[in-house]
Parts: sequence; C-alpha cells; structure tokens
Amino acid sequence: MFNLTKTAARNIGFRWLSGSASLQAPTVAVVLSGSGVYDGSEIHEASAALVSLTRGGADVVCYAPDSAQMHVIDHTKGAPAERETRNVLAESARIARGNIKPITELTSGVADAVFFPGGFGAAKNLSDFAVKGADMTVNSEVERVIKDFHGAKKPLGFCCIAPMLAAKVLGGSGVTVTLGKADDGSGKWPYAGSIEAAKALGANTVEKAVDEVAVDEANKVVTSPAFMYDGKFHEIHDSVAKAISALLGMI
Repeated sequence: MFNLTKTAARNIGFRWLSGSASLQAPTVAVVLSGSGVYDGSEIHEASAALVSLTRGGADVVCYAPDSAQMHVIDHTKGAPAERETRNVLAESARIARGNIKPITELTSGVADAVFFPGGFGAAKNLSDFAVKGADMTVNSEVERVIKDFHGAKKPLGFCCIAPMLAAKVLGGSGVTVTLGKADDGSGKWPYAGSIEAAKALGANTVEKAVDEVAVDEANKVVTSPAFMYDGKFHEIHDSVAKAISALLGMI
C-alpha cells in the first residue's frame, strides 16, 4: 500500500492535505520585472527559479506589473536606449513563454508561496531602490502581494537585489534577509552597499556566501545572494536552486 509521511511529502515539494494521504502539487507564483539584468528580471535567476520549482514538483504561475519600465537599457552598451519604451508585463512574458498574468490577479488565495527573482528590474520596476536607495518606495501592487502572503503565513522567496523589497515592506516585522557579503576588496561583491540600506529600513541582515541561503522561519522568508556575487553561471543557478528548495520546504 502506498504510504508517504508528511516530512517526505514536504521534502519532494508537495503539501499534505488535511492529514489524509491526498497529495497536491503546490502552486508557486513567480513575480517578474521585465527581461534582462539591467532593466528587468535577471534571466538566469528567473530561469533557475522556474527549473527548480517544477523539478521540485510545483506548479508555477508567473506575474508582473502591467506598467512601463523605468527605462530601457541597451545591454550591449549598459546605457539607456533613447526614445524607447517597454512594458514590464510584455517583457516578462518573454521569460514566461507567454504564460503570464498581471500582478493585480495575484493573491495568497491562488498560490502557496511567491518568489521574486533579482535583476535591476526589482530595483527599477518593482521599486525605486535604484534611484532612491534607503528612501525607496515599493510598487503598490508588489507591496500588497508581500503583505498578503506574509499575513497569510505563506512563504516568500527573494534572491539577488530583490530582498530589498522584503526589507522595505517587512522591515518593521524584523525580517531577516541576506544580500550577500560585505565588500572584502575582491570585487566579487559589487553591490554590498545594499546591506546598509536594508539595515536602515529595519531589516536584520546576515552575510551569506553565494552557496548559502538565509531562512527566516518566523516570517517565512527565504533569501539568497545569486548575482549579488560576481560568480559563474552555475554558481548563481545553484544559489537560486537552494533558495527554492528552502521555499518549498516551508509550504
């Protein structure tokens, strides 16, 4: 007779329903912010999240704001493209292979957890951290989603610069996040200044290497450094995969 313990079910990315032997794949929302590291979601982080989620047994639904990007970056030059505009939802659909919904439709009632990949889109389109630093504001719909899942005690995951969203919205709850490590002079942590900004917002910050994750059990928040570290593609993929594994383990 087929039998599976609650712990085993959780470890393979399923949720236990009502103490019975019924299993159902969890639904995890992924919030994207465009397509491309300098003005949207970091594609490799987003891809790593999607791969890890489905490999872990989850059903995935992607969401994004239906709004204009802050600006469009020519990724060959690292500079803004003049007189060009793009829509965050339309660009995010490139990563989601067209299967995407506006973030206005995302609530804690339709997903068991939510994950936010990094990329400058998180700091430009989901918030204005790239411009205002610790004086940042968060997109109202993104803030609503974070508060909704937190209030429902459903897991939230963030990687790379996206933990700044949690720092701003949940800083008053004493959320613990990682944004990687402080600048050690190696040049491997180019965005270490964000750590002090997160602290200024009330978040507890912990230093983690690229192959580590920070797990805040009380707030059900998982964070990992990903491309906060100037690493190789496989190192970043593994960083995101570890965050997803921890996120699924909280469902």
